[in-house]
Amino acid sequence: MTTSTKTLWKIDPTHSEVQFKVKHLVISTVTGSFGSYDGTIETDGDDFKKAKATFSADIDSISTNNEDRDQHLKSDDFFNAEEFPQLKFESVNFEKIKDGEYKVTGDLTIRDVTKKVLLDVVHGGTVVDPYGQTKAGFEISGSINRKDFGLTWSAVTEAGNVVVGDQVKLQLNVQFVQS
Repeated sequence: MTTSTKTLWKIDPTHSEVQFKVKHLVISTVTGSFGSYDGTIETDGDDFKKAKATFSADIDSISTNNEDRDQHLKSDDFFNAEEFPQLKFESVNFEKIKDGEYKVTGDLTIRDVTKKVLLDVVHGGTVVDPYGQTKAGFEISGSINRKDFGLTWSAVTEAGNVVVGDQVKLQLNVQFVQS
């Protein structure tokens, strides 16, 4: 009987970005990010096929480069950071599509709502850095409807334009360090 070797990878926040984009007034896009987050990937051997991924972000670390908007996002109109301090993701399927490309299905929890989401993952490569650490880079993208997660605040301008769009694009450029 052969046993496979489990490999644990931890996110390197100094070489990663976790962003989201949402339409504002239907005419422009606001980009936000999380400054405090954590994530791991557990693999069997060197391949990421069937890997197990987890991710969490601290809601209080949200930034859209506008303090008033950030405070509104942290309020009960949106994330309710006081009661629900983190959003969380846990993969249930990490499927290899072709070399360097994966589809990841997982449970995303925002506030007290958990829904399945599908993310596209591109593995940019794995290298050993000058300090002897093995690192893997990924671009992760997807889209969610914010209202599915209880982020239902809405307003309409006098002209009838929606202030905040429902679709939120997720864009993560993350580097993991083999531990």
